[in-house]
Amino acid sequence: MLIIMKKHAEESALDQIKEYLITRDFDIHQSTGANRTIIGVIGDTETLDDHAIEAMPAVSQVVRIRKDD
Repeated sequence: MLIIMKKHAEESALDQIKEYLITRDFDIHQSTGANRTIIGVIGDTETLDDHAIEAMPAVSQVVRIRKDD
């Protein structure tokens, strides 16, 4: 799963999302670019609610990565 943050997202919003994921035992990888930050979520993300994450402050979009069987 990828969480794409809005342009110039506040650090406090990033911290809130990272804490939310880490307390649910997910590993994360943050990639910060000139205009956007993307958080890669590693683990079985089937238990995560896309809509709940998209409702968090500064989240622009949630993208699920399908796994091929």
